[in-house]
Amino acid sequence: MIRAAALALAALVGAGAATPPSAAQGTPATLTVRGAAGSVVWWRADQAPAQWTERHPAVARATTWHRGAPGVEWGELAVEGSGEAWRTRVIVARLDPRVLRFDVEWGVDSAARAVWSATDVRAGSVHFAVNAGQFTAALPWGWVVTAGRERLGPGRGPLSSAFVVARDGSVRLVDGDTLVALRRDSRVTAAFQSYPTLLTDDGSVPNALRVPCRIDCAHRDARLALGIARDGHVLVALTRFDGAGEALGFVPLGLTVPEMAALMGALGARQAVLLDGGISAQLMVREAQGAPRVWRGVRRVPLGLVARARDAVSRDAAPRSAIAR
Repeated sequence: MIRAAALALAALVGAGAATPPSAAQGTPATLTVRGAAGSVVWWRADQAPAQWTERHPAVARATTWHRGAPGVEWGELAVEGSGEAWRTRVIVARLDPRVLRFDVEWGVDSAARAVWSATDVRAGSVHFAVNAGQFTAALPWGWVVTAGRERLGPGRGPLSSAFVVARDGSVRLVDGDTLVALRRDSRVTAAFQSYPTLLTDDGSVPNALRVPCRIDCAHRDARLALGIARDGHVLVALTRFDGAGEALGFVPLGLTVPEMAALMGALGARQAVLLDGGISAQLMVREAQGAPRVWRGVRRVPLGLVARARDAVSRDAAPRSAIAR
């Protein structure tokens, strides 16, 4: 129902503004960035790189960056794609783990309802918040650790990754099939598992996302992804429908999974995984002056990832325990 309404809305917007381009059958999908220097095609499905080794210069030039609270930068990027992706705005957060401490927040109440929302994050010490992982019904999918406690065991399936926070505050993305040892590691204080993996350790695009694609590579939706940059920063990218202003940015139209892999590689990620997008996608960054800037989702979710100022964590957080079952 929501997607049908979104498509109808896109058609109406297109009729009143610019007509969404529809690629001819067999024409490879492309991605274009719009910046001060005009529009530049930076990705083609039939010439997609198998590995991203550095940021794409056209994407870097077209991204407008803003300084947020300590440890946070956020940027905006205008992207044009095929079909439903004809007007897409990308919100990018760049987060410094040396300044911020990441935590996973459980968002399921006693009635098994998803209750977490980025709009509810009030504490000024929280500089960033985003919905985490994927979920089935009201519960998160896959491995979840909060405050050193394992709440859910690992999920099984190809192309999964886990975001892991250690006791010293360091973060990493690991293959979802290698969690046996990590479950016994008392240094893990927070973690969640998600899918599909977009980029592996060296910036490679998984074979399943390349031609011939072995997953649903044609479906378009609002997207959300998390990655680790080559300098160790955490990168989070959220796509928004940009055909009718931010008030309707939540409309679930946007990029495909391979296009999202390309976007994360072009932004400089060496590892990346998709998070739950669509009407669940929501993100908050705290601006330099202290006010929260929120891109809202339509529904509440069962899991959130937040980043706090490390000095606030050292003052307020209780000592972390080993993973308990």
